[in-house]
Amino acid sequence: MTNRQLFLQHVAQTSPAPIGLEITRAEGIYMWDVQGKQYVDLISGFSVMNIGHGNERVKQAIKQQVDDYMHLLVYGEIIETPQVQYAKKLTEHLPSTLDCVYFTNSGTEACEGAMKLAKRVTGRTQILAFNNAYHGSTQGALSLMGGEYWRNAYRPLLPDVLHADFNTEAALQDITCYTAAVVAEVVQAEAGARPARRAWLQALRQRCTDVGALLIFDEIQTSLWAFEQYGVVPDILLLGKALGGGLPLGAFIASWQHMQQLTFNPVLGHISTFAGHPVCCAAGLAGFEVLLQLANSEGASHSFGAVLQQEQLFRQHLQHPAIQAIHGRGLLLAVEFASPALCQRICHAAVQAGLVTDWFLFAPHCLRIAPPLVMSAAQIEEVCQLLLSVIAAVASDSAASH
Repeated sequence: MTNRQLFLQHVAQTSPAPIGLEITRAEGIYMWDVQGKQYVDLISGFSVMNIGHGNERVKQAIKQQVDDYMHLLVYGEIIETPQVQYAKKLTEHLPSTLDCVYFTNSGTEACEGAMKLAKRVTGRTQILAFNNAYHGSTQGALSLMGGEYWRNAYRPLLPDVLHADFNTEAALQDITCYTAAVVAEVVQAEAGARPARRAWLQALRQRCTDVGALLIFDEIQTSLWAFEQYGVVPDILLLGKALGGGLPLGAFIASWQHMQQLTFNPVLGHISTFAGHPVCCAAGLAGFEVLLQLANSEGASHSFGAVLQQEQLFRQHLQHPAIQAIHGRGLLLAVEFASPALCQRICHAAVQAGLVTDWFLFAPHCLRIAPPLVMSAAQIEEVCQLLLSVIAAVASDSAASH
């Protein structure tokens, strides 16, 4: 049997039609399949490979840590240098109230831990989440997920979870003295890269403060802290995806005082065997240091201004009558088309043309663009020209068929 047949038979599937590429090598923004065909990773492995594939500094950190040790004991019992150093480095670049890191295996688990912490700190049970939000697929995170289509098959879910519309004044009134926490994305990624309004996010922070609810920001897919562009600081921050430098890692970050609530009544209030795995933390720390180096170097490819320039290049080059709008900010963009069917055809054709992209859970009419931050201006122009040719061909075929 071929690897593809084995994949379909023995690897649990998540959809009736997986992309199914058999990739043998990846470097920078590129991937190569078993036949040697080159693909551009236009979505960074779903926001994981934000510094590109095969970074040498990350690979060396992994190799060194494997030589030193791998798993030692359950999380939180033994001092492991990669965990300690990464937690220190993260908190050095966060507001002073976010000074204690609980590493997890994934972003979903970070969400689960944050929900427990919020209930423990406030003594309340109600959680407010937002429609068209994605926080993960475990039972708790799924309870927060903002779409009944995705939740319905797995009911009953957690009780006392409310959903409101993002960026609306009405949502603020749902936050009361019964609310333990409000969980919000600063940019609603799966809604089609929809950023929060600055005034609304500030009002959300104030409302939580007024009623004693904790504000949880899910920045798992944005990879870094977009909240700093809004002048708003959460009580708990969720990270994941790119946090591990390409290996599985998530985290929820809060104040030391809040985090102590997980150590008593009951003791071991939140535990995990593999959370904060030393190899993952070593990779994540190396990846984070690469980001910092890029951000602070002359002509930095990851400084905020440079990322906005990359965004503008995409917006400038992606001009076609079939494109109705481009949403998002920086290198988390959603290209909107007239229908989900048209977007699906374009996504499939793009893969055939060598561009790996996809759509959004709550915006299936939008094509995802979230490439590695190391993508150059020349590469952006080349990718846009190829994508435009795909769009033109699919749009022409669609028009002809009608």
